Amino acid sequence: MNRRSSSLVFLLFALVFATGAMSAAEPRNLDLLKAEIRDYVKSGEYQRDIAAVAAKAEAWLVERAARRATPFDGAQGRAERLAVVFDLDETLLSNWPHIDSLGLGYTAAAWEAWVADGKAPASEPVREVYRTARRLGVDVIFLSGRREHQRAGTEKNLRAIECGEYAALILKPDASKEKAADYKTAQRQRLTSEGRVIIANLGDQESDLVGGFAERSFKLPNPLYLTP
Repeated sequence: MNRRSSSLVFLLFALVFATGAMSAAEPRNLDLLKAEIRDYVKSGEYQRDIAAVAAKAEAWLVERAARRATPFDGAQGRAERLAVVFDLDETLLSNWPHIDSLGLGYTAAAWEAWVADGKAPASEPVREVYRTARRLGVDVIFLSGRREHQRAGTEKNLRAIECGEYAALILKPDASKEKAADYKTAQRQRLTSEGRVIIANLGDQESDLVGGFAERSFKLPNPLYLTP
């Protein structure tokens, strides 16, 4: 290879390297992303987005409960056993005070203490859906990724936000290694096999909703974390 050819090869490699370097964009700064999330929450926009989804869920409950099969027209001569499934964290319960106090971070020990204290405030629009379900005589099922050893703190929290009346509180076994989507799908399948008709499923994660066994699903926003 002559000097001219060597120079051309060198320039070609340099161009490819430079192009690759320019195409690998620098990720957005984490502090700026956190500031955007705080603005989204504190501006009220997050709550408004939650309220918009909750309003659709509430309207559906009212419509569907009005069409409930009775013992006189049910397919098997009995009334439909209607149910609505609620996720807890970032659905009925807001952990924003805890998450914000950690700089939008997480530690297992702090989370355990927060759950045990049972002080998470209610997401008010979702609590209204809960109240509507109770008024309509629709079974309320809480289906959470929280672990069984966290039951006492969770029950305490539900009582504190005046949501202590429900048909079931289903928590994940401590030893379970199932992904959230698989676990929750299996639980909804079990509930339907027991004769319940799940008319609505509310959650903030796609993993709360995929897998079926609900007539309608309602996805609430969550800018804080993802659960597979």
